[in-house]
Amino acid sequence: MNTQHSLLITKNKKEVELDFEKAGGLVPAVIQDDITGQVLMLGYMNQEALDKTRLEGLVTFFSRTKNRLWTKGETSGNTLEVVSIMRDCDVDSLLIKVKPNGPTCHTGSTSCFGEEEAATRSAAIRFIAQLEEVIQQRKSDPVEGSYTNFLYDKGINKIAQKVGEEAVETVIDAVAGKLDTMKGEAADLLYHLLVLLSASGLSLKDVVAVLQERHKN
Repeated sequence: MNTQHSLLITKNKKEVELDFEKAGGLVPAVIQDDITGQVLMLGYMNQEALDKTRLEGLVTFFSRTKNRLWTKGETSGNTLEVVSIMRDCDVDSLLIKVKPNGPTCHTGSTSCFGEEEAATRSAAIRFIAQLEEVIQQRKSDPVEGSYTNFLYDKGINKIAQKVGEEAVETVIDAVAGKLDTMKGEAADLLYHLLVLLSASGLSLKDVVAVLQERHKN
């Protein structure tokens, strides 16, 4: 029996081979949120499903119950946008990192493996990452009427001033026990801090790296 292979493209654009016949024509594909790292689901692919996934950029499985190709979200709209596709060391399974458009599980949960508390945290992390992306996009591609671009135009001093103002207002509400308004002030503080980092040529990842390094000690 001839072994079937399919070329995969990983993040570094390096081509590798995947062995389908080793697992009887289907290989398991672990789906992982690219930003949060949360495992979302497990599905199976044949070569045709993998080729379709690579071609269209949306995860497509081979449904063992329907005995046909099935693009995740084809009915619900909760698609999985491919970020990268990698195979394991035994070339018989896949890890696909994605950007989920809505909940992954048919129950309405973020992940088929439950852990809704973790899913809530993951959703929050994803939103912050998306907000940072929008802020960076405004920097490279200004939008008329954008408050973010207004801040960029004013320069570092104005942005830093806004961070200071929002920090003070957050502290005042915290001391006064005004938790409802404190949430709003903290949100303003976080947003302006992200703008300040971007304007300074830094990112939240740089800040997290410092925290991770400190945590080692």
